Amino acid sequence: MAAEASYGVVSNSLALLADAGHNLSDVLGLAASWVAVILRGRRPSSRYTYGLGGSSILAALANAVALLLVTGGIAWEAVRRFTEPQPAAPILMMWVAAGGILVNGGTALLFMRGSKHDLNLRSAFLHLASDALVTLGVVVAAAVILWTGWDWVDPVISLVISIVIVLGTWSLLRESLNLALNAVPAGIDLGAVRAYLAGLPGVTEVHDLHVWALSTTDTALTAHLVRPDPTDGDRLLARIGQELKAGFRISHATVQMETGQGEPCALAPDHVV
Repeated sequence: MAAEASYGVVSNSLALLADAGHNLSDVLGLAASWVAVILRGRRPSSRYTYGLGGSSILAALANAVALLLVTGGIAWEAVRRFTEPQPAAPILMMWVAAGGILVNGGTALLFMRGSKHDLNLRSAFLHLASDALVTLGVVVAAAVILWTGWDWVDPVISLVISIVIVLGTWSLLRESLNLALNAVPAGIDLGAVRAYLAGLPGVTEVHDLHVWALSTTDTALTAHLVRPDPTDGDRLLARIGQELKAGFRISHATVQMETGQGEPCALAPDHVV
């Protein structure tokens, strides 16, 4: 980041400065993800009874917001340079950007595998992968400027890359915001979960069903099951926990059994939370 910022000033390249700013957001984003991983390993306390796993959701959300803000700044400066074109040093741009591709691309590969099932790691991966894309754009811009002398290519490439990054980041922002608001995590079909619970032996009704994310990797569930015959209740609860984890990747299930023969459950109506 420091090298690109320095050479961006020397070469008068908006693309390099934009990439340096993007790298700064990467540093902050990776730091947030790292802190979230550490906090997720903390044991629950009397105040944070679920632990601090939710910090990984906040880190993913912060990463998405930071990336959009930095990209917005890049786009703003690119538009300004259309009216105030400035010459750049394309050869210097190309060499510095090539080094950036190796660093950002190689680091992104380290996060690729874990990013499939962890939104926090995916946010870090997208940060680094998009930065490698920005740097590739710098190389392309430098090559075109070198061959044609068109200095306006520098802000054009920056603007195009900004649009690509926004399109790629939007889904991350939406998903992390949904998790922060306790939405059902992507990949979990609430209807299928309800159908599974309703099909358990002796269950006549399922209500007060909630599924939400405890962190970017852990999912929780609460539900009330009406089962007039309470026989083998503990064995059924153990089975539910195992099958929810294996079939739906729900690792923390809390199930309340009711016989339905006494007072009606106050949480039975769907609109009651």
